[in-house]
Amino acid sequence: MTDVGGSVPGSLPCAASSVFEEGIQIPVTKIASRGTWNTDLMEVIYRNVRIPEWNRGDVKALVAACEMAGRRMVELYQRFGDKLYFAAIAELLDRNRKAIASIIKKMPEEPAYFEDWIDDDGQGVGPWKIACTMTRKGEKLDFDFSGTDPQSSSSINFYLSIAMFKMFVGIYMLVVYDANVVANDGFHDLLNVNIPEGTLLHPIRPAALSCRTHFLGRLMDVLSGLLGQRAPEFMTAAGFSDSPHFMYSGYRENGEWFQLYWIGFGGIPARPIGDGPDGHCLWPAMKAIPNEFLEQYYPLRIEQFNTVADTGGAGLHRGGNAQRIYWRFLEEGTISIHDDRWLSKPWGVRGGEPGARSTKTLVRYSQDADDPPREALGSKQDHIMVSNGDVLEWITWGGGGWGNPCERDPEIVALEVRRKLVTVEGAKRYGVVLHEDLSVDLDRSKGLREKMTGSQGAETKLGIFNRGESWEELKKRSLEETGLPPPRAPWEVTLRGPMTQLPYFKDWQNKHR
Repeated sequence: MTDVGGSVPGSLPCAASSVFEEGIQIPVTKIASRGTWNTDLMEVIYRNVRIPEWNRGDVKALVAACEMAGRRMVELYQRFGDKLYFAAIAELLDRNRKAIASIIKKMPEEPAYFEDWIDDDGQGVGPWKIACTMTRKGEKLDFDFSGTDPQSSSSINFYLSIAMFKMFVGIYMLVVYDANVVANDGFHDLLNVNIPEGTLLHPIRPAALSCRTHFLGRLMDVLSGLLGQRAPEFMTAAGFSDSPHFMYSGYRENGEWFQLYWIGFGGIPARPIGDGPDGHCLWPAMKAIPNEFLEQYYPLRIEQFNTVADTGGAGLHRGGNAQRIYWRFLEEGTISIHDDRWLSKPWGVRGGEPGARSTKTLVRYSQDADDPPREALGSKQDHIMVSNGDVLEWITWGGGGWGNPCERDPEIVALEVRRKLVTVEGAKRYGVVLHEDLSVDLDRSKGLREKMTGSQGAETKLGIFNRGESWEELKKRSLEETGLPPPRAPWEVTLRGPMTQLPYFKDWQNKHR
């Protein structure tokens, strides 16, 4: 459901301070009983959303899908009988458990620790840390999120379902180590997960959650950082690790309401087996909406839709390039932006370089068509007024690189220059110099690579993870490089909420005083 009420169209306010600003809340309630719809309840829901016809269609689609799934399960049961039916389910669960157990047993017992950050909360506070320690104990794995920052007063909190986190771990392990095994929850008892109450991943009601997709995506990077330490050959770099959202809404000149809810893509991380895809979606089920469809049904024009050369981190395997879209608005309205990595960069691994930052710039042609003012936008911002003719320059971030860039085949680098995925200047990050006809200058490339590599390999000098700069360095150059002031650390502001009396919060507060 792309709108459930709340303070902004799309129901994902960046500045919400409680769940009450995020839309209608309904406890678990039957929408139908014995074939009869709970019409009164549904009408209450539809009265509290901006486009009720959308929600009516969504509800019917969800119910139809559930009915079809139930029908198929009954058909299987009736066809094979209860003994074979349940025996098959038990066998699949057992195979899954044995496969995950065998993978866990091969891991060393030494704990692995990893941390990553969301740049800010949209209110000038950040970065916000998510931390996790992974420890093997026999055939079981413990994941302890102690060290994660307390819940935010804004809406970046993400109430992490332990069952969902276990699913993420299992799928990652099977894809990397044993892709022939069916993914299911047979292994769940092999994982123990501790998420301290009152933290970003276990916020206390009524904490706001509407910007939760930042930490949802960032968990993928954390898992790679943890599990990859135990098997570096299977480690991926950091990707765009988010679900960038864009909303545009308002009234047309004819009085009709329009509302766009759009999910963007970015640079996928480089992997041990190859490059990260350019401008791709992190979630397999998500597909790009054709530009022609958007232009047909919404008052806008898409003037550019491509990837940005050199935004993927350099490496033996290149990180995926960022997505660039220029949106021209044809009606007055408001836009909202959900994004991250505007200050930090997706890290590279094993000698690979970080990917590029994201940027969002509003060009106000409505004020001056010849010399329009340019406004750098925050990565989490609501209620941005736009007028007919204004253009939003939307650029996500690139994926981190994997491996030493000087080990990449120079001919592949030259090919990507010709394909406009890498620039001539960007080729030098790989130690590749090109002739004017874009062929490889072998002698100059050899000299450049020798100079870049030196006596030690890139991984030896940088360590497994290459974040580029420290947070102190990033903040120091924030205004100059991004046009935005650096965020204030969470311990530099007054945090209020139901978590403040918990021992965990008090320990965190004392640590940072």
